[in-house]
Amino acid sequence: MDGMRRGGWILLLTIVGVLVIVLGARDRSADDDPAPTSTTQTQAVPDRQGLPAEAFETIALIRAGGPFPYSRDGVVFMNREGLLPEHERGYWHEYTVPTPGESDRGARRIIAGRGGELYYTADHYRSFVRVKEPR
Repeated sequence: MDGMRRGGWILLLTIVGVLVIVLGARDRSADDDPAPTSTTQTQAVPDRQGLPAEAFETIALIRAGGPFPYSRDGVVFMNREGLLPEHERGYWHEYTVPTPGESDRGARRIIAGRGGELYYTADHYRSFVRVKEPR
């Protein structure tokens, strides 16, 4: 019974987190977008338009500290492509954004920096967009 009760709380917190992120993003104005952090295949995402709903769910799980559905979620992202800002090893961590219809992890990821910054890739690290957090 305690396991079910705990699971219910985790689900509730995840749903609340997703709602906070989605509703907060809708209230932001597009004229205060930050400049892109890099000119190499990264760009700012105005009001998170274009991000799939599953990305918001993954971000809520990251903010809640899990639990994560995939064993590789949270592993160190090495930034071998050099498309994200350079930091020491261990600064970046990757998390799966599920792709409906895929039988494996798919290509979509959220890359989280130790400083709280988030990037989304839909093409398995070939390009990234910076995810804006609601204020």
